[in-house]
Amino acid sequence: MGGVVYQHVATFDAPIDEVFSWHARRGAIQRLMPPWQPVKVAQEADSLQDGVAVLSLPAGVSWRARHEPTGYVAGRRFTDVLDTAVLGQALAWRHVHSFSELPGRRTQLADEVRTRLPDRFLKQMFGYRARQLAGDLAAHNRWGTSRQKPLTVAMTGSSGLVGSALSAMLSTGGHSVVPLVRGDPRRGARRWDPQGPAGDLLEGVDAVVHLAGAPIAGRFSQSHKNAIYDSRVTPTRLLAQLAAKSGVETFVSASAIGVYGADRGDEELTETSGRGDGFLADVVDAWEAAADAAAGGDTRVVKVRTGIVQSPSGGALALLRPLFAAGLGGRLGNGRQWMAWIGLDDLLDVYLHSLMDDAIDGPVNAVAPEPVRNTDYTATLAKVLHRPAVLPVPPIGPRVLLGAEGAKEVAAASQRVLPTRLTSVGHPFRHPELEECLRHCLGHMHADGKL
Repeated sequence: MGGVVYQHVATFDAPIDEVFSWHARRGAIQRLMPPWQPVKVAQEADSLQDGVAVLSLPAGVSWRARHEPTGYVAGRRFTDVLDTAVLGQALAWRHVHSFSELPGRRTQLADEVRTRLPDRFLKQMFGYRARQLAGDLAAHNRWGTSRQKPLTVAMTGSSGLVGSALSAMLSTGGHSVVPLVRGDPRRGARRWDPQGPAGDLLEGVDAVVHLAGAPIAGRFSQSHKNAIYDSRVTPTRLLAQLAAKSGVETFVSASAIGVYGADRGDEELTETSGRGDGFLADVVDAWEAAADAAAGGDTRVVKVRTGIVQSPSGGALALLRPLFAAGLGGRLGNGRQWMAWIGLDDLLDVYLHSLMDDAIDGPVNAVAPEPVRNTDYTATLAKVLHRPAVLPVPPIGPRVLLGAEGAKEVAAASQRVLPTRLTSVGHPFRHPELEECLRHCLGHMHADGKL
């Protein structure tokens, strides 16, 4: 095999059996896949000893990573090679993952790759992988002693941006995820009718994570607004009632900071702040009331009021990244509006915290500790991408795409939301600052390997 050898070594504050087991569980490859790369996981390997993972690349190209039995040592090493004719000749790839036990219940992971890919590409990728693994291990270890057994979590919206990432995170932590789907169920999923869930839908389930709902983005026509409302309120109430009836311990429902209204000026908004005005505030208020149908008995209810999620795989950043990368980005209007943002991995940690901590209930603001103004956000994104941000977007642009109401409530919304509930219980954030969050998820570490 051609190519040169690239090596990356990282140390983790977890015992070797825990680190190796993390890699052997479903979801590991998804948690390690850099989101800025145009690659999707089509198939996970069912064994680190001799399984095959398949990745989908643009133009219908597939990357088959075959694990070599001869390169496997249980609990200590596994190896994968590129098993695709065209890519194999062009790139080459042989990746040896070696685990070593260190004093103090710590683990060293050495990645050795023989490939023709450039070092700068590999440096960003393996830096990302190390941060992901360290963050996930730390998140699970925070709750390792608080539960005697792993959870079985039923989840709606498991194929979306948040749901797919959360499913992978929970699975690698040793928990079982049961997708609730509206189509034909596959691989452990259960069929869920949002307008009439079956009485045994939640049998054997410890917790529910409810993420499903029609996308907010789009022109605020009456039909679109109806879809936003109808996909959230009644399905949430029916599922919450079933959760309480079924004896589910915890019901965690997605929510949104839209409950505070489109513009509250410079007011600092916490979970105790009153609701605002407007269509989205009405929707979220009714949505949260529907989730409360699970309360009153032994079921704990948490409502995760999510801010602007930062990931190049979806949401606002997926739309902004190509514009800024082309040097066409800039502030929206005067740029004074507040943006309450959160990194995708920090949002996953909030959901894990909500599932594991019996002291958490009610509304929780899932936002980073420091909201920024739009002008600061765009300047930071441009800095990370090494591009200018000199072309402000006139207010008429969003109005053309979203309509006047949609532009006001989505594109031009200004909400200075703080994670008061989380900070009061000492919740740690992986990326509390915007620049390091963007550098992490966009693959733009500094030359010294730091964010």
